Amino acid sequence: MKNFLSPRRSRLGRAVLLSLATAASAVMLSAATVSASDRFDPALSAAIERDLGIAPAQAAQYLRTERLAEQNEALARRQLGDDYAGSWIERRDDGRFVFVVAASGLSAAKAALPGEIEVRNVRHSLRELETAKTALDDLVRQSAKGMAPLRGVHAWHVDPQSNSVVVAVAPDSLAKGIDLVARSRADTSAIRFETMVGEPELFATIRGGIEYVINNQYLCSVGFSVTRGSTKGFATAGHCGNAGNSVRVSNQNVGSFAQSNFPGTDRAWVQVGSAHTLQPWVSNWSGGNVVVRGSTEAATGASLCRSGRTTGYRCGTITAKNVTVNYAEGAVFGLTQSNACAGGGDSGGSWITGAGQAQGVTSGGNRASGSNSNCSLPTSQRRTYFDRINPILSQYGLSLVRG
Repeated sequence: MKNFLSPRRSRLGRAVLLSLATAASAVMLSAATVSASDRFDPALSAAIERDLGIAPAQAAQYLRTERLAEQNEALARRQLGDDYAGSWIERRDDGRFVFVVAASGLSAAKAALPGEIEVRNVRHSLRELETAKTALDDLVRQSAKGMAPLRGVHAWHVDPQSNSVVVAVAPDSLAKGIDLVARSRADTSAIRFETMVGEPELFATIRGGIEYVINNQYLCSVGFSVTRGSTKGFATAGHCGNAGNSVRVSNQNVGSFAQSNFPGTDRAWVQVGSAHTLQPWVSNWSGGNVVVRGSTEAATGASLCRSGRTTGYRCGTITAKNVTVNYAEGAVFGLTQSNACAGGGDSGGSWITGAGQAQGVTSGGNRASGSNSNCSLPTSQRRTYFDRINPILSQYGLSLVRG
């Protein structure tokens, strides 16, 4: 897999607005509940309708389903116990949305869940699927460079919708995928192979747009404004830079990387000086900003948008969670996968829901042959990955700046 910048680490592009001018102070929070509104943030509405086909008239029903999922996922886990097999938001052919909960064994018939929730019976429990995925992960962790000898085996994740562990391979690498599963001793009845177009790469670039500059050389994207105590900063992708690397925004020296982790995870935060103002905004690339309200994690199947300097403001749905991605630079675990398109220069940028809930920062994805992005690929073939914001906040002791 190709590193587009340096032989050491990739650097990225931009997304959330970090204002360096004087402005009103922002309220800070590490997590928040979803807005009670049945409308998308106006700054997201046009992009969501363009990319997902969710018209304003459908927004209310979708957002009610999204809240139903957020409020009942934990209840479903408790009700079904060891038979719980995952949950997701699903769009019907008539355009309606439904929250689906899967269960193995006999628990599906006994679940006492709200009537709006559809319960489906499946073969494997979530625990069984996660055990199979863990077997693959453990095999990768035995090598400091991940599965470099198995180039062509790109990624794997638990997929509740198909009740399987999906292993994504290059068109000519099915045999390598089968070898990986055999070596891991994972339950083969839980494995499903998919062909993946292009290789997963760290999205990076060295020019264009309003970015921040690392060591006066590489460009990256602001993820979300954060604080740690009285210290100001922002979250971004870990492969953007090492601890101590200097950072410039709008031709001003603003600070340096405080902590960074990559590979394994892909997360970092940059400390900025007290004179700079942090805004709780994500740029929508149409002259406006989306206000960050909190960081409630969205369900599989939920809609969300991402912001970046190369492809602008793009929307999609969450297609998988806890994905292991086999980058050339090393495996990264626990990423979330989406079909929202992105390209070189978008890494480090923000992912946010229609209710203003921060989700994470862009890591990488596959690209179309001869292209700088995966935007020309059919939606079904796009795989774009982000590291979740809540683990970033927790690991570094950060609080999200919200409006």
